[in-house]
Amino acid sequence: MAQPDFQALRVKMVDGQLRTTDVTSHEILSAFLAVPREQFVDEDRRALAYLDDDIQIAPGRFMMEPSPLAKLLQLAAIAHDDKVLIVGAGTGYSAAVIASIAAHVVALENDAALSEAMNANLQALNLSNIDLLTGSLEVGAPSKGPFNVILIEGAVSAVPHALLDQLAEGGRLVAVEGMGLTGVAQCYLRSDRLASASRGFNVSVKPLPGFAAIPTFQF
Repeated sequence: MAQPDFQALRVKMVDGQLRTTDVTSHEILSAFLAVPREQFVDEDRRALAYLDDDIQIAPGRFMMEPSPLAKLLQLAAIAHDDKVLIVGAGTGYSAAVIASIAAHVVALENDAALSEAMNANLQALNLSNIDLLTGSLEVGAPSKGPFNVILIEGAVSAVPHALLDQLAEGGRLVAVEGMGLTGVAQCYLRSDRLASASRGFNVSVKPLPGFAAIPTFQF
């Protein structure tokens, strides 16, 4: 069976999924055009790589749909000299996209099999400005910080303070808080040792396992 024309599908994804959802950053659009998304899914699922949907990469884990990912990156306003932490980097697609924009990327993953796949995928693309780290997603990578930008790649109930503490002064953390139709993209800005959130947009993305539920009080 003939392989799909992935380059044409990549252009169609950018024109039909990103530009039509108010992704206007030239650098982000160029990065999504340049990175072969099909490289980061199993070979038998590569024909699905450019659908406007989340793609399962492991039990309970998904590669985020292109449009929400692009909009989160646009919300983060990544600069060329930024150091970026990705929490829940999966098979490495977002790391490859961000690496073409930022100075340095730390890709954190807690699933050993996904970490192994990410390492192979990124090595195949000869990307030299990415560090791979396996460890707890809630803990982050304090030894590698502080970071100018932190991306949590999946929905969480709330952002742990441990991650906010790893932001540099003026740093931004972007995450989707809330599950399903209640999801909201938030951008936290660290200023004078405090991090305040501003609402970005409503969005539904798959939850990111590995984050503890928020305690509730029983009456």
